[in-house]
Amino acid sequence: MLTPAASSPVHAAVPLVIGVTSHRNIPAREGEPIRQRVRGFFAQLQRDFPALPLVVLSALAEGGDQLVAEEALAAGARLIAPLPLPRELYTKDFQYPATCARFDALCARAEVIELPLLADSSPHGISSSGPQRNRQYGQAGVFIARHCHLLLAIWDGKGSDRLGGTAQVVHYFLSGVMPELVERRRSGRQHLLGSGDERLVCQIVCSRETADGAPSPPLQPGQLLWRTQTATSAVDVPMPPAFRSTFEHMAEFNEDCAKHHAGIEDGAAAGNAPDGDGPASTRAGAGLFRAADWLAVHFRQRVLLAMRIIYTLAAVMAIAFTIYDNLPDQDDFIYVFLLLFASGVLLSTIAKRRGWHRKYLDYRALAEGLRVQGYWRRAGISLTGDPEFAQDSFLQKQDIELGWTRNVMRSAGLGRSRDIPCDADQELRKVICEWVGDAAHGGQVDYFCSKARQRTRQHHLTESLGLASLLVGIGISIVLAALAHQLSANTKNALVVIMAVFSILAAVREAYAFKKADKELIKQYRFMQRIFAEARSALDNAKGAPEQRDILRALGEAALAEHAEWALMHRQRPLEHGKM
Repeated sequence: MLTPAASSPVHAAVPLVIGVTSHRNIPAREGEPIRQRVRGFFAQLQRDFPALPLVVLSALAEGGDQLVAEEALAAGARLIAPLPLPRELYTKDFQYPATCARFDALCARAEVIELPLLADSSPHGISSSGPQRNRQYGQAGVFIARHCHLLLAIWDGKGSDRLGGTAQVVHYFLSGVMPELVERRRSGRQHLLGSGDERLVCQIVCSRETADGAPSPPLQPGQLLWRTQTATSAVDVPMPPAFRSTFEHMAEFNEDCAKHHAGIEDGAAAGNAPDGDGPASTRAGAGLFRAADWLAVHFRQRVLLAMRIIYTLAAVMAIAFTIYDNLPDQDDFIYVFLLLFASGVLLSTIAKRRGWHRKYLDYRALAEGLRVQGYWRRAGISLTGDPEFAQDSFLQKQDIELGWTRNVMRSAGLGRSRDIPCDADQELRKVICEWVGDAAHGGQVDYFCSKARQRTRQHHLTESLGLASLLVGIGISIVLAALAHQLSANTKNALVVIMAVFSILAAVREAYAFKKADKELIKQYRFMQRIFAEARSALDNAKGAPEQRDILRALGEAALAEHAEWALMHRQRPLEHGKM
């Protein structure tokens, strides 16, 4: 259940989400040094990434959870509190009245999410200590780990078998495994394929008020270090560069959203939904989807314009050099050649420095991921207990550089109600109609069909120009052979220039078609049209909503895999003047 404070509209700005896990029994002597460390941690993030608003996920337990929450609010961060138990039961685990008072004060300033009971739990079972209550604590740790981009762990560094404890939350965040609750994430293969390299833990070392409360050697209280699945940093070093780059891409997205805010809002007001998914665009991913989709189209238009200009310049350059080389008294064309070459280099340099091609692919990847994630959420489909996590199967192996988009998808569900719509079956039918559709009424069936036709027409134009070039070349060759002794040198040179012009136009058009991957995309669009058409038929013949959800889940995974292939294809064809 979500409190009313959390039901405010979702903004397009991507936050930097910091999850918190901490020991409860931190010695009092270490409280202030740890508080200073946490305060410096937030200040450093705000200095490094001013375009990323901070969001802190804390279960507000005794000890470090409440300490971090207080510092987060003091730093101006948004605080979200996923509670493992109803508030009246949760506070029974607090030892001191002052802790309960701090908890109530923090709840009043936080967006509180009371996590639902697990399937095998009951109100009676969680009312006292035992496995069911422990599993609820584990669920809170899993929720925080699944939604955050960076985990702040106030931890002694020792392992533990305590379900939902700090050690297990850290282990789950890095490996996807929490014994007794989550044995594996999806099929267990994601972290083997590199997603573990996207997960970063900032550890502030602490002691515990126990007989063996010292940190794990050689750690000392108050130290700060960074952990990934495969490595642990030295003490008190800056954030690893790879993660800094990830967060910088997130900040860049926010800056582009702010820069083009008016265009994004105008597109939403006009009902523009590029790429054919109109009615669901806003609902599927709220402001984030709308912004990512608009920006993807915006940068695609810039990339296509740059490509057309560059390839036109290439054709004219080749023609100018051919004229210079074959016709007399045309020496000035060498200057035309050099001027056009410089113009092409300048344009490609501008495009590369401003990242048009990279942003187009990144923002399209984000929009497609949010599209599937949004439809899954609306249809009530869950892969991991949270339908938000389409990123668990999205471009993990294919493109590690796109980890920032998976971060956005991870946090996209925060602040949304987790309740299933009142009429879930009606919403499911809407998803089938809007997402899958059919050849006559829109949806992805119609989208892929129209895209295949469009690319086929463009491919036929390329083939026709190539055939025309071949026929002109053969014709001129025959003329030159038949009239070799009758034509003047100037006439021969003019015919050679004409033949060269046709060959140049055909070659440049072929290179342009290769850059856009026309032939490959025709096959891809036809394949996806068939997949969606077969899925529509299976959905119409399904025996009930559970079977329909299974089909939509498989369809979403196929759509994400298809986009992974698309992204790889275009990443291998960057916009570079020197490789035309």
